[in-house]
Amino acid sequence: MTLTTLDLAILGCYVLGLMLLAYWVSRDERGQQKDTNDYFLAGHSLPWWAIGASLIAANISAEQIIGMSGSGYAIGLAIASYEWMAAISLIIVGKYFLPIFLKRQIYTMPQFLQQRFDNRVRTTLALFWIAVYVLVNLTAVLWLGALAVNAVTGLALFESMLLLALLSLAYSLYGGLKAVAFTDIIQVVLLVAGGLFLSYLTLQQIGDGQGVHAGLERLMQQAPDKFQMILTKDNPHYVSLPGLSVLIGGLWVINLSYWGFNQYIIQRALAAKDLAEAQKGIVFAAFLKLLMPIIVVLPGIAAVLILPDLAKPDEAYPQLMNLMPSGIKGLIFAALVAAILSSLASMTNSVATIFTMDIYRQLKPAASQQHYVKTGRWVSVFALALALITAKPLLGDFDQAFQYIQEFTGFFTPGIVVLFLLGMFWSRTTANAALAAAIGSAVLSLLAKTFWPELPFMDRVGLVFLSCLLLAVVVSLSERQPAPATAVQLSDINFATQPSFNYAAVAVTLVVASFYYAWW
Repeated sequence: MTLTTLDLAILGCYVLGLMLLAYWVSRDERGQQKDTNDYFLAGHSLPWWAIGASLIAANISAEQIIGMSGSGYAIGLAIASYEWMAAISLIIVGKYFLPIFLKRQIYTMPQFLQQRFDNRVRTTLALFWIAVYVLVNLTAVLWLGALAVNAVTGLALFESMLLLALLSLAYSLYGGLKAVAFTDIIQVVLLVAGGLFLSYLTLQQIGDGQGVHAGLERLMQQAPDKFQMILTKDNPHYVSLPGLSVLIGGLWVINLSYWGFNQYIIQRALAAKDLAEAQKGIVFAAFLKLLMPIIVVLPGIAAVLILPDLAKPDEAYPQLMNLMPSGIKGLIFAALVAAILSSLASMTNSVATIFTMDIYRQLKPAASQQHYVKTGRWVSVFALALALITAKPLLGDFDQAFQYIQEFTGFFTPGIVVLFLLGMFWSRTTANAALAAAIGSAVLSLLAKTFWPELPFMDRVGLVFLSCLLLAVVVSLSERQPAPATAVQLSDINFATQPSFNYAAVAVTLVVASFYYAWW
């Protein structure tokens, strides 16, 4: 054990506070039981600050903190493009996607696909998302979280995963999304405070006590190759972040898919009181996103000087934590555990939502609301159990788990973005065209991976997206059908946003542009 009594006390206070808050916000009024709206969408009661905090807490987890710190160690600041470009993507989602989704009053993304296309599209994508959430996302969070717990406490990997799974169920299983979203406020405060403090201490160490600015200057002088936002072709990591394609290519597809059409992310916005509240939450999340590279990437870059001989890049963040003094280590470890638990709870709740509302309810349409809630809870338990069993076989041999996740999901992301964008903004799109895009994405990605292996995966995502877009348009036009009655009537959607949203959008864009200008 490398945690002191003080560290354990801090961690214990966090866990206890989390459980108490979750119980308090989840309690039922006398004589009332949770229905599906309460359990899966928090009764449409989430305020903007809970939405924004929960978006970031769901997003930033072990695969982000451990994985992106590892990529920062191996690649450098260029990996921050995922974070900074995501801030602009969030603005796009809030402005153009949320008005459509909230107008449709949906629970899930597959439900929108049924409303717009047909049940084939809904079921196909529902099964896909369940598989990805369980076998890619949940496994990654558990595995990388266990690596961190093992590095700090010495607890064996499987026992670490089991502990994290049980803790996430303990505070989220009963209360559902409301418990997850409101406890995420604590998670984000801990995450931001602990992450910033770790970055501060590492830069202080590099600066030999002369301050953070001196530490940053020394880091940039001694590791200049780690401060290039746009990688050149001679860079060994160009295949992961291929130059200007980061700004104009496949990263947009990846981000729009993740922030706009990803159930366990967008579910928070679907649970908002109203559209304006959801858009405020989106803006809040965008500003928090600008901070994330300081929290998750900078420590990895600093580890290049502090821990130059790591066996694997993903060891950077856990090993840095071990260098921290007593008390501070407990705080930073609690922040990491907070991020892990939040993402686990968010993912299991979304798996339960999709399975219950998009698959199980079709099989038992006459069941009671409480039956569906109970089913969702059992699905959450089963999903975590399956992830526990498969985590090590799937991820045990990867040095940079974050890149593995991006590579795998990149097979399907282009088709998902095509069918949603066309489904929302082109009324002639048919259900067959949507299926063609979804299936074509996997087929074309596999062919490109097999016969053009040197093509960077981000470029592959962009090219497959364009190919699937063309395929969907051709299929739709060849069917020669009029716009269906289920098409989105854009004339009924109000895309106007409040002045505060518009000012924030400009501010986020200018900040991101300044980052690229500074480290081009």
